[in-house]
Amino acid sequence: MLNTLSGRFLILTTVFVMLAEVLIFVPSIARFREDYLLNRLERAQIASLALLADDMLSTELEAELLENAGVFNVVLRRDEVRQLMLSSPIPRPIEATYDIRDASPFALIGDAVAQLVTPANRIVRVIGAPLREAGLLIEVTMETAPLREAMIDYGVRILLLSAVISIFTAVLLFVAVRAFLVKPIKGVIGYMQRYAAAPEDARGIIQPNAGVIELREAEEALQQLQTELTQALKQRERLAQLGGAVAKVSHDLRNILTSAQLFTDRIEASEDPLVRRLAPKLVSSITRAVSLCEGTLAFGRAEEPAPTLMQVRLGDVAADVVDSESLAATDCMVEIRSDVPADLRVRADPEQIFRIMMNLVRNARQAIAATGKAGQVTIAARDESDHWMITISDTGPGLPKRAQENLFTPFEGGVRKGGSGLGLAIAAELARGHGGHVELATTGPEGTVFEICLPKGDGVV
Repeated sequence: MLNTLSGRFLILTTVFVMLAEVLIFVPSIARFREDYLLNRLERAQIASLALLADDMLSTELEAELLENAGVFNVVLRRDEVRQLMLSSPIPRPIEATYDIRDASPFALIGDAVAQLVTPANRIVRVIGAPLREAGLLIEVTMETAPLREAMIDYGVRILLLSAVISIFTAVLLFVAVRAFLVKPIKGVIGYMQRYAAAPEDARGIIQPNAGVIELREAEEALQQLQTELTQALKQRERLAQLGGAVAKVSHDLRNILTSAQLFTDRIEASEDPLVRRLAPKLVSSITRAVSLCEGTLAFGRAEEPAPTLMQVRLGDVAADVVDSESLAATDCMVEIRSDVPADLRVRADPEQIFRIMMNLVRNARQAIAATGKAGQVTIAARDESDHWMITISDTGPGLPKRAQENLFTPFEGGVRKGGSGLGLAIAAELARGHGGHVELATTGPEGTVFEICLPKGDGVV
């Protein structure tokens, strides 16, 4: 009970209402004391008026008037003359004087608190203004014990009433909180528990219906989160299935390419000049394909190897990319060229840097070919102080907005119809393995430029 939201709200409400009542109690008890003293002054004035009406009051009647007024004597000041109207013996000396004619609220509160904490029965003098301007002032002498008893009785009744009000208010708030807050929150928790049990079931996604604005915003945020998570789980499942299929295909393809690699060894022995010139490139392409299949299999086992960094002549890798993609571009008017300095060396994995450049060049070539117009793809590189920068620029139509928003996301960043969007995702992942990155520099109707940044690090020689 105490650990629940409604239980703690009940306790806090009771405490705060009681605190508010205590803050009200202090001025209330001060007001009660003031009214008590004014009442005694009023009674004393009435008794003195009886004496004014008949100067020959008996001693017994005068004592009865003082007893009814609850005072020992009455002094009335009229016309600058101070008259002792009624008097009786005072049992003890007067210990304090209170003038309530112009007393401030703070003074009244202080005197009331002092009266409550002082149990002794004292004799005090009280000065006030007569009613109906029956004089300049009226002064009485009285005991404080009856006043303190009356104040305690009044205070107990006030506190009991405050406790009843606090409990009643707290119960009402408890019921209201359970109805308007706790119940909807439990409903949200129920949705979360059902969704956690079966996140692939779309029926577990919450439907916002709360009337409280803040709670409805929480439900809408949870709905969006659940929807995105469900989609991500479905995509992850599809990727897992695709990964299994790719691993199987790669396994068999590796075996086929291994056999093809054996045949190319015999082709290299041919006397035909054209065959002898093209055979090394064929061998290199098949070797890369075998390596890619093996890497895919390793990735399927979550054993993707880290790049093997070495000093690589970047111009040779760029030339291989140009030759490979130029053969694929024979059916379109796309020129692929390399402006990489012949003596530029970078520290990278030669196979992975080839795959990064090939994916970017292939995307550029395919984008230009889709327009049916002639174009150009250029590979360039430069050596800077702390990194190497490789640029792949083209004269294509530029990237659409959707492709820019999901540029490196698998299956979402594709530009061509039927494209998977894996090329850029693979390039970005391989670049991160080198400690670098791939980013889109510019894109528009005049063309697109991608930049590959490879840090030099401590291994530069």
